[in-house]
Amino acid sequence: MREIKIRKARIEDVRSIHGLLTHFSEKGLILPRSLSDLYDHLRDYSVIEAKGGDIIATVALHVCWEDLAEVRSLAVREDFQKEGLGRSLVEHCVSDAITLGIYKVFTLTYQPEFFKRLGFKEVDKSVLPHKVWADCVRCPKFPECDEVALLMKL
Repeated sequence: MREIKIRKARIEDVRSIHGLLTHFSEKGLILPRSLSDLYDHLRDYSVIEAKGGDIIATVALHVCWEDLAEVRSLAVREDFQKEGLGRSLVEHCVSDAITLGIYKVFTLTYQPEFFKRLGFKEVDKSVLPHKVWADCVRCPKFPECDEVALLMKL
């Protein structure tokens, strides 16, 4: 595995993050995020920057409630996949959640097996509080959500 450094996203990263997320959303692997949404939630995002400055991976940890946060928008550029970068980003989010005093982390994903390997357990979406679904009304797939809900209790 290459030596990597995960850092908080900065304003100059937004367009690169958007490009990465758009690429994977067009393939139906993640849900799209608008530029406006990325600017509004920039503090949620972390990135991995390659030598030369390219953003090669991103993830967000979004606080939903007093005891719950969501791992969202996980994307690793194809030419950097299978190197443990996705795992590192999720572990970074889990560490951030613990630092914040949040001990339940969930994700809604099309890649449940990846998250299961990291210790997440599949749950019925109904166990998640209604606050979680605030973003869903803006989703093009609402109300027919086809993502899988997974939860990790820390």
